[in-house]
This record gives sequence, structure tokens and C-alpha cells, in this order.
Amino acid sequence: MFRTRFWVCLVLTLPIVALGHMLWGALGREPPAFPGARLVPPLLGTAVFAYGGWPFLQGAGRELRARLPGMMTLIALAITVAFVFSAAVTIGYPGMPLWEELATLVTVMLLGHWIEMRSITQAQGAVRELAKLLPRTAVRLSPADGREEDVPLEALRDGDLVLVRPGASVPADGVVRAGESDLDEAMITGESRPVAKRPGDKVVAGTVNGAGSLRVEVTGTGERTALARIMSLVERAQSSRSRAQAIADRAAFALTLVAVAAAIATAIGWGLAGAPGEFVVERVVTVLVIACPHALGLAIPLVVAISTTVAARAGLLVRDRRGLEEARRLDEVVFDKTGTLTLGQHRVVALRAAPERSEADALRLAAAVERDSEHPIARAVVRTADERGLGVPAASAFAAVPGEGVRATIDGREWMVGGPTLLRRLGAAAPRELAAFADEAAARGEAVVYLVEGREPRAALAVADAVRPEAPAAVKALHELGIRVAMLTGDARAVAAAVARGVGIDEVHAEVVPAQKAETIAALRRVGRRVAMVGDGVNDAPALVSADVGVAMGAGTDVAVEAGDVVLVRSDPRAVARLVRLSRAAYRKMVQNLWWATGYNVVALPLAAGVLAGRGVVLGPAVGAVLMSASTVVVALNAQLLRRARV
Repeated sequence: MFRTRFWVCLVLTLPIVALGHMLWGALGREPPAFPGARLVPPLLGTAVFAYGGWPFLQGAGRELRARLPGMMTLIALAITVAFVFSAAVTIGYPGMPLWEELATLVTVMLLGHWIEMRSITQAQGAVRELAKLLPRTAVRLSPADGREEDVPLEALRDGDLVLVRPGASVPADGVVRAGESDLDEAMITGESRPVAKRPGDKVVAGTVNGAGSLRVEVTGTGERTALARIMSLVERAQSSRSRAQAIADRAAFALTLVAVAAAIATAIGWGLAGAPGEFVVERVVTVLVIACPHALGLAIPLVVAISTTVAARAGLLVRDRRGLEEARRLDEVVFDKTGTLTLGQHRVVALRAAPERSEADALRLAAAVERDSEHPIARAVVRTADERGLGVPAASAFAAVPGEGVRATIDGREWMVGGPTLLRRLGAAAPRELAAFADEAAARGEAVVYLVEGREPRAALAVADAVRPEAPAAVKALHELGIRVAMLTGDARAVAAAVARGVGIDEVHAEVVPAQKAETIAALRRVGRRVAMVGDGVNDAPALVSADVGVAMGAGTDVAVEAGDVVLVRSDPRAVARLVRLSRAAYRKMVQNLWWATGYNVVALPLAAGVLAGRGVVLGPAVGAVLMSASTVVVALNAQLLRRARV
């Protein structure tokens, strides 16, 4: 709308300027004369005022009805005063009409609003880009005969089986039932590398399939998809209000009152000094234009809009802008342990093999024996071997020994895996080196199983909730930002201390039940700490709400965590440091914009009022409009630089 009105008003303004006094006066010549030439500026100027000025008059009406006069009120006052004075001069009142100034003022203001709206629209573009990830149709497979049918997304229902061809986007959240492929999940989770998907793995709507073909059972459509929840969170964050925005709004309101007061004082002062009427009106109009808090109104919203979209691309979904704003002030981050600093899944976290066998070989054999077992420790052993890319040999004659372990035959030799009970039944004793390893693991709260050949223990494996590979780097990054790091967990003190030592945690609060976690956070805040709580958003919900900033682990597709201010889509704790860096960068941009948006008035307002008119320095309304619009452009461009911030 602003763009269209700008171009129309620009076309109408050019003839007014071509026939006006400003251009020809600067050239020292008279404007061209032809029949009806004197009517062109009033007619076109009235059209510019009515058509181009209407959005500002409407906006002023809304502001005055809400009793919150702001930038629209100032613009409306300026153009209305200029129009009324020019119309009066045209019909006989003595003076110089301001049709040129009026037309150029309206045109420049429309240009400024167009730039502002375009900047905000670009800042909110991440939401639209997310929406574009979804295909318009899906290939649904008939449950009876597997026949393919192209259907719109709205027709999909839970339980439908859809075909995702190579290079196609996944149409809905679901579970892979057949096929293998790698999916590009960068726009959803921020993961730059393709993610391998196999039968049983979850997929997210909007992710892009690689070279393989997948058959996916639909589990979520429409507003229930992870993509829809991400879009909702981004939009909610951009519409929520921050403390900085409230300050900017109050400053804009105060500046409006100052501008009106300055305009009245200017009119009275020059009137008492005996200045011509057109000069007084010019000064009043210029004061109103210069003081317009347009850049001030843009300074905060644009930075926040850009910061939330930058955060979304970095895997940080901001539910409440106050969380992003407060992150810059943090001096302590408290992590939950299970599912936050650890994977929430057991792995082989340490292994000791007899001298004649390598650790990789021992893990390979243990995984082969455990392959057919459903015991959690067995699954941990197999999962660890798979993640390390070990070729697990085939085993036969598998059998479970209740209460002791399992056994299987590999290459004609019988192997067993079990705990201390197995060794006692066999009457076997672990070699000194394996026994010492087992004692150390037990002291850390880790479970130990042995790989046994015949009656001889060949290796000991410690199984526990594995620390996330990113956790040490996450703690280090926070330390580099000058932030203290603590752990808050319900686990045993020995287990918590072992994890803390491994990742570099400063302080441990262990054996804390969920109800006490919130009180622990509150106690830290009472002693003056500004605290962020990072947890899984379930049993940590009270603590997340109690903290200055609540950060919830999103667990990939489960991003709709209602307890936190910020959601980590990839459940990567390193993103907490990115949150702090982004918050600090956004705050710097806000401060820079606020200073620029208000500071230039210190110089411009006196010049607009004409304090240096005696020395020949006078700012006209058109120049005032250019200066005001220039300040808006500077603020917009400065905010856009936030996209380049290293977070």
C-alpha cells in the first residue's frame, strides 16, 4: 500500500516541483508560465494530501482515540497545517503557499514507511520460508493394493501411508515404515548434515528427502506438525512485547509531546518577533516533521524481529522475547543432567580389555552376544557398537540366563556377557586390572558387565547415561562468556559429580527432587544471581518458570515445550551460548538505534525552529522530511547488520 501510494504521489509531485519556487529560485529564474500554470500545484497538491496523506490521517485518528499520540499524529499535524495554510494562500491569504513542501513531505514520508514495512516483512520472512517447505500435495498409498494417489495435504489423516520420492519434501510428520534415505533437516533443526533415516525413525514435515525412497506412516498433520508449531512459536515471539519496546514506546510518546510543545513555542516566538506567516508555518511544519519519532518506533521492533528469525535459523525458538532480552544479563546457567547434559540413553561410557585383546574387538564381540537381547544394558552395548561403526559378527545359539546375563556362539566359540553374578556362578575372578576398573565405574554410579570366554573374563564394560558429545564445548563456551555453570539433578551425588568433572561444571546440586528444583533456582536469584535454567521441559517445568530465562530442550521434533522462554530445537546445549551472544548483539543494536533515533533531534530540532535563521541556516519542511527519513533508513540498515552477527 505504501509502495503504490509512493509511486503515485511521486508522479504527482514532480510537476509541482517543476512549477514551484524552490527549484527555480535556486537557479535564479522564474517558474515557467502558461495558461492554468498557477492551478497545477494546488490541484495536484490537494490530490497528494488526500491520497498520499490519508494513511497518516487515519493513523493519527487511531492514536488519538487510544490517547497515545505518536509518529502518525505528528505527520498528520505537519501535512494538515501545510495544506490548510497553502489552501488559504491560494484563495487570497497573504503569503507563499507550501504546495511543494507538502507534496515532497508526503512523498518522502511514504517512501520511509515503505522502507520500514519492507524491512519488517523481510525480518519476518523466516516464517514464510518455513511455510514454503511444505509440498502442496502428497502421494498417498492405498492400504488395499498400494496404489499411488496424489492428494492435497488437507486430505491426509493419521495412519495414512505416504510415498516420499527422492528430492521431495516430507508432507507430514510421521514414522518411516519402509525404505532408507538421508534427509536434509537444516531448516527445521539447524543440523547442517543430512540425517540418516531407517524404518522406525521419525520424520518431520518440510524436511527434504535425499536419494532414497521412503514410505512414511502419518502421525501428525496441519497444526499438529512440528513445522506448524515452529511457525507458531516464531510468530508468537515476534508479536510479544519486550521491556525495551515498552521503553521505546514511552520515549516516542514523550518525544511527541516535546515536538508539539516545540512547535507551539516556535509559532509563538516567531509570531511575537513579527515574522511573516508563511515563515512561521514553515518553521512549525519542519519542527513537527524533524521530531517525528519514526526511527524511534522502528528501532526496537525491527531488531527484535530480526533477532528472533536469526535465532530460529540457529535452532533457537524464542517463545517470549523477554527471554531473549534477559539472556544478555545472565551470570549463571543451571543445567539439568538427564536428557540435557546427557543423552537420556545408556551407552558404553568406558571399556577395559585384557592385554591380549583390543577394546574395539571386545566391544564388537560383546555387541554380537547381546544383539538379540532386549535388556536395556544389552541395547546400550549394541547401540554403542553401531555408533562407532564396528562390524558386529554374526552369533548363533543365543540364550538368556535369567539374573546372570546372556550367551551366544561366535565362530564356534562360546561367549557370555553378564554382571558380577555371572562371575560368581562361574567361580571366576576378574583380573586385577578389570576389577580395579569395575570398582572405579561403580564409584561413579555406572553399571559394569563382563565379556567372558569360557571361564575367563576378557573385558569389562561400564554402561551409563552417556554425556552428550557437545556438553563440554557448551560449558566451555559459557565460561568464555564469563558465565558460571551449575548442574541441578535428582541423580545420586556420585553420578552427578562424575558427569560434572567430565564436562567442567562449576557447582553440583544433586539428589534434588523436581519440587525442590524451583526452590534451588529461587535461592540463587535471591542472592543476586541472574539465572537461566536449561532442562527437558517436563519434570523441570517449575524450575524453568522460576528462572530469569527458561530454556527447554526441544528433542528434535518435540518443539512445543510450553515451560521455557526459549526452545533448543536440536537439544544441543551449545545453543545456550549462542542465545547469550545473540542477546548481547541484539541489545547493542537496540542501544545504537535508540541513540541515533533520538540523538539527532538535539541538533535538528533547534535548526528546524530557526535558531540560526539570522545566519542564513534554515531547514525547510522538505529537508526536514529527508532528514527524518534518513534517520529511519539508518536505523533499518543498522538493524539488518544483526543478521551478520556471529552467534
